[in-house]
Amino acid sequence: MPRIDPQSLGDHLNALYRAAWALCGSREDAEDLVQETFARVLAKPRVIRGDERAYLMQTLRNTFYSRVRTASRRPQTAATLDDVDPADPRPELQPDRALEYNELLAAIAELPDDFRLAIVAVDIIGLSYAEAARALDAREATITTRVYRARQRVVRRISDQPATEEPDKREEKRPGRGHL
Repeated sequence: MPRIDPQSLGDHLNALYRAAWALCGSREDAEDLVQETFARVLAKPRVIRGDERAYLMQTLRNTFYSRVRTASRRPQTAATLDDVDPADPRPELQPDRALEYNELLAAIAELPDDFRLAIVAVDIIGLSYAEAARALDAREATITTRVYRARQRVVRRISDQPATEEPDKREEKRPGRGHL
């Protein structure tokens, strides 16, 4: 059985960092998440089945969830006025702001968990739909749908278009099927 080679972890660093940034929404938290993921993987010898990158993505996701659960158990402090950054009063000086990488990752970070994990696995890490399905424990068709819908939401968020409701396919009436 293949073992994780500590020397090969560096080959996946950029992909995992981009995925972590999309999950966390900040550069600093992403660095911490990748470091913690590597520490977990290197803590004891691992035997993996399948793709090493998919295994690392799954470990990154599990580490992220562990951090979220731990943070949810801690008491929350209220923000003071010193903690709040004022909005830029001159947005017309930043016409390409919507195309910046940071805003794209922020839009991805705001997605619901299922959509965010799917788009991170496919578009940021570069897993195939089949690999992402195995890593996220879902069907390949489900991953395809989640990635499609996640991309739509990100585009709407970045382009500042109003959100439109997606029609529920189950409630659509199809003419010619059981109707007289």
